[in-house]
Amino acid sequence: MEFRIAADELKKALYRAQGIVERKTTMPILANVLVTANKGGITVTAFDLDIGVVSEHPAEVIKTGAVTLSAKYVFDIVQNLPDAQVTLKKLANNYVDISSGSAHFKIVGMAAEEYPKLPKEENAPLVQVGGNTLLEMIKKTQFAISSDETRYILNGVFFEPQSTGKVRMVATDGHRLALVERELPGDFKLKSGVIIPRKGLMELKRLLDEAPDAECHLGFAENSALFKKPGLTMVMRLIDGQFPEYQRVIPKEGEKIVLVPKVRLLESLKRIALLSADKSNAVRIGLEENQLIITASNPDLGEAKDVLELAYRGNGITIGFNARYLMDVLAVTETDEVSFELGDEHSPGVLHAPGDRSFTAVVMPMRV
Repeated sequence: MEFRIAADELKKALYRAQGIVERKTTMPILANVLVTANKGGITVTAFDLDIGVVSEHPAEVIKTGAVTLSAKYVFDIVQNLPDAQVTLKKLANNYVDISSGSAHFKIVGMAAEEYPKLPKEENAPLVQVGGNTLLEMIKKTQFAISSDETRYILNGVFFEPQSTGKVRMVATDGHRLALVERELPGDFKLKSGVIIPRKGLMELKRLLDEAPDAECHLGFAENSALFKKPGLTMVMRLIDGQFPEYQRVIPKEGEKIVLVPKVRLLESLKRIALLSADKSNAVRIGLEENQLIITASNPDLGEAKDVLELAYRGNGITIGFNARYLMDVLAVTETDEVSFELGDEHSPGVLHAPGDRSFTAVVMPMRV
């Protein structure tokens, strides 16, 4: 195997692999990428047995062949090459010579035949999707995915096509929930929703971030998801299980509804949370006539208070919340104002754009 390629092109391929390859694994070959040179160019494959990405790149192929190389070390090398072009040549015993300008490296590789095969997904019905829309949906749900490995059903986002040509994505960690519904017309041929795992979702987000306007296709077959865009294919295993009945968690319209300036609320929460109790980020949200009052106290540090002026008439109430959970929602809210719905001190808070619940976040109260 021997080929010549633009260093930036090879760097792009290896960058895509960084989040997938396993650094600490009982299978050393999973820390490698499979580099295959054929007449049309090269492909670089990264696979951790759950997520696989095959990236196609133009190259001047002198001799076809394949080898696996360390994803991390070769990426570091390519980032620091002196020339815009780089040549890779396979030597005896799976060593690979990497040369660019005055720099030469001789890297230990492993046999391509030992690299695990990606699952075949020819029977996945692909639906063309808007990359920008899919990216927005991921950003508006990813923060609510659970990181508790013992609750593996919640370690991903629930992808649920609706009968109206829309798709709903939902994530929850038991303390908060994020739901977004957008137009993604097309028949995914799913009997019910599927759970896309966190790691796969983050890699999908990274690929969409590269070029959100590129033509994208998404499909599902049995227990896998398939994503394609020009020059790239991604396959990932889905989480097997039943997602909770999330509709039960979303309250009907709250008793107390206020419109709050998003930036003002976000800045206030950041300030007051500085004096909240360690790790819990606990703050008190109080409603009084024409005022929203945010307070926090810490026996080791002191107290903090901020008052926001707004339109409200009704009974006063104070509810404890995790400030970080509220800030995560506000960070991805695109409107200047946010509708904040409250019940009693034992009821969750609901945030959404005024008059539009297509993106809704639910945050559970806490004892303060």
